[in-house]
Amino acid sequence: MKTEVLCFANNKGGSGKSTTCSSVAYAMAEKGNKVLLIDGDMQLNLTLSYFTEDKALEIAAGENNLYYAVKNQKPLDDFICKTDYPNIDIIPSSTLMSSVEFELFTKWQREFILKKMLKNIVESGVYNYILIDAPPTLGCWVMNILIASDKIILPVEASPWGLFGLANMMEFISQVKELSPSLDLLGVAITKVDARKNYFKQTMETLNAEEGIKVFENVIHLDSSVEWAQDNSKPVGSYKKSSRSALEYSALTDEILNELRR
Repeated sequence: MKTEVLCFANNKGGSGKSTTCSSVAYAMAEKGNKVLLIDGDMQLNLTLSYFTEDKALEIAAGENNLYYAVKNQKPLDDFICKTDYPNIDIIPSSTLMSSVEFELFTKWQREFILKKMLKNIVESGVYNYILIDAPPTLGCWVMNILIASDKIILPVEASPWGLFGLANMMEFISQVKELSPSLDLLGVAITKVDARKNYFKQTMETLNAEEGIKVFENVIHLDSSVEWAQDNSKPVGSYKKSSRSALEYSALTDEILNELRR
């Protein structure tokens, strides 16, 4: 089976992007897949889903992280860290990722650097899925992440501001497809749903009216278990398997896997 590279991207912060990435990875591993996570965001949220704050900051300050790899254009094979979970490895981020655009600026074919650095891992077939958490920006680094990916999953928060900037994101994806024609938007994942409010209905209506955008049927409701899991540096599925969000992320993951098999 070919290694599939998925990125979780949205130029709006607070969309539940990192939580969705970490939770889908955990559910994929629970379903028997081998998964590599790549934390592409200086906020370290994905890294903090699998390592304690002390451990994450220690890695961020050293040389075994994504920033150091990008700065030196090293193959990513040597930057893989084991997590405490079977079938889940991670390439952690660094707070220095904030200056990654500067590092890329003078590089030859700078939009393709991450794809080249990932080449060995993808071709080795060791992992079923590689999941990349992109920062909430639109620039050369996010372009690198999209070009290195086969498919995009777009988490969108069900709130009045959830769709803010979505047109910019879709335009950016169109531009990237000119450089990477095989790139596809796999679907939109609706997060932070509060069924008591009309925002969810409005969000769904707006997205369903957009041509060519698939909206996943399984949505993620607001759940305090997510915050508790984050506080304990665990993916929510590990923190509380029976929680609403863990079950919803497992169902969303089934839907994602079914979509990928089409």
